[in-house]
Amino acid sequence: MMRRIWTKVNSDNKIWRVEFTTIAFIISLRLVGSLQFLEWTAFDTFMRLRPEESIDERILIVGINQNDINRIKAYPIPDKDIAALLNKLKTYQPAVIGLDIIRDLPQEPGHKELVKTFTEIKNLIAVDKVLPDRSGSTFNPPPNLPQKQIGFTDAVIDTDGKQRRSLLATSNLQGEWKCSFTLKLAETYLKTKNIHLENVDSDPYGMRFNATKLPRLQPNLGEYIQADTGGSQILINFRNRRKPFHVVSLTEIQNGKINSDWIRGKIVLIGMTSPSAKDYVNSSAINSENAALIYGVEIQAHVVSQLVSAVLDNRPMINVLADGWEYLWIIGWGMLGLSLGRVILNPLKMFLYITIATICLILICYGLIIIGWWIPIVPAFFTLVFNGVGLAAFYRYDEALRYRIRDRQLIIDQIFDAIHSHPLQTLNIILREVQSDESLSRQEFISKLQQLNQQLRDVYDLVKREAVSELDSFYFQQEQRLDLSQPLDDILFEVYNEVVEQDYAYFNNIKQKVLKFEAMDERNLTIEQKRSLCSFLEEALRNVKKYAIGTTRLEVICTQEHGKNVIRVTDNGLKIETMADLSSHLGFGTKLAQNLGKQFGGEFKRYPNFPRGMVCQLSWSANKLWFWRLF
Repeated sequence: MMRRIWTKVNSDNKIWRVEFTTIAFIISLRLVGSLQFLEWTAFDTFMRLRPEESIDERILIVGINQNDINRIKAYPIPDKDIAALLNKLKTYQPAVIGLDIIRDLPQEPGHKELVKTFTEIKNLIAVDKVLPDRSGSTFNPPPNLPQKQIGFTDAVIDTDGKQRRSLLATSNLQGEWKCSFTLKLAETYLKTKNIHLENVDSDPYGMRFNATKLPRLQPNLGEYIQADTGGSQILINFRNRRKPFHVVSLTEIQNGKINSDWIRGKIVLIGMTSPSAKDYVNSSAINSENAALIYGVEIQAHVVSQLVSAVLDNRPMINVLADGWEYLWIIGWGMLGLSLGRVILNPLKMFLYITIATICLILICYGLIIIGWWIPIVPAFFTLVFNGVGLAAFYRYDEALRYRIRDRQLIIDQIFDAIHSHPLQTLNIILREVQSDESLSRQEFISKLQQLNQQLRDVYDLVKREAVSELDSFYFQQEQRLDLSQPLDDILFEVYNEVVEQDYAYFNNIKQKVLKFEAMDERNLTIEQKRSLCSFLEEALRNVKKYAIGTTRLEVICTQEHGKNVIRVTDNGLKIETMADLSSHLGFGTKLAQNLGKQFGGEFKRYPNFPRGMVCQLSWSANKLWFWRLF
């Protein structure tokens, strides 16, 4: 058993090398970022398909829309209108106000009034830009605001032009550590709950609110390969709802048409929600009618909501596995694909099982994204499918080729046995007679040569028959072909009929024939194995004619017995007295049957049929066959 296993392992080295080469290739594609776009697309899709969430009642967006601009008849919005808006909001006593509008330069009229308002509202957070854009530009914060009331709005955009990350803190060009607009808003709001922002001891760039740690994106971690993860970045867990926040216009605030509960003690963000302002980003992870038109203030609201909800509601942040665990995950799915490819033989069943495994993979990744874990699905899917389908096809070809080579070797042995048993023996007799003192008569000599000629022709016919064999066919003669894709019991019955027809004179003299051809469990049987079973039955029937002298009763059973497939040929011909007599008939057919039994993990038996005759039987379990193939 152990030697068989070791031999199988050695013979399968090529399969394993190809399998691991496939996995290594897919991992290499991931390492160089070739799968990054597909990973991001899958992430965005999962994020949109999550269950709908409730509106975040803690946040109100005051969106200055196109109607507001038309009413004011000025853009940018003058300072006096911004000052009036801030003073109006102040009367509702919000926890914090975030002004996501650039005000580094005066926008008359009303600049002095706005500066005064800035100094009076202590819970106001305004914006600046600390990192230069492609043109090298930045902008300053509004005047007369202390640094603790300023946060940057620099966004991190992925190479596909979409935003999935938020930069919470970074160093400016002067090396000063700065916090983002969203982090300032969350920090100010949570302070009203006696929750403070702290550093993480094990990570100089890490941050936490009490026990809630903000999972910082590391270089080459997760699905970001060779990405700029400088500063402190997190993945944005967008709130999945078409309208996740209450939104009102500038006009509604000025007219007092607003529910005061939406403002009192809440987070209020002020920003532009007009297409003409062009303050929008692209994010396919947001459940929106137009993913390419997400206003900047909405993105800011999502990040603030994520931070506050994680601390107060235990809403999950987006986490990723360490590299080592991710690659174990990918390799594991590749191994599953290989296992399916080697066990499942039927192409339709193979497609079904791969489909089921793929659905399971998708459901697992989807379920994990819901609870805040982003697991690589694309490389896992590729390794599963390539190993399950691609390598399965390669394995089928390799296996068929090995079976074919083995069968050819058996044919060579059969030809050698045929030559050795008949032509060579006849030639030896002729030479011995010629060399002896008693020479053969002319008629006897001609008869021996004719016998030798016929025996050589039989060998030629054998070689010719096997030379035209195809993987999906079984040939008795060049013009007689059986389709091996048929049910096994039908194929074996045709084999019986062909043998009987070819040797009709002999088999017609057998008065009693018991035939039983019933449906057999042919799960996991390959075409080559069916072909070998045809050869087994043909050889067993021909041996009846060859050795079973005086046969009057013949049983041919092809059915299932006790959960096993059985092919059994029984005659009552030659009387077997001893095991020595039995061993004298162990030729090529017996070797073929013994090899077949080992190949199937079954059993070949040849034993006396008392009081007269022989029983030749091959049995195997279809349930065992799939496992036995691995060894």
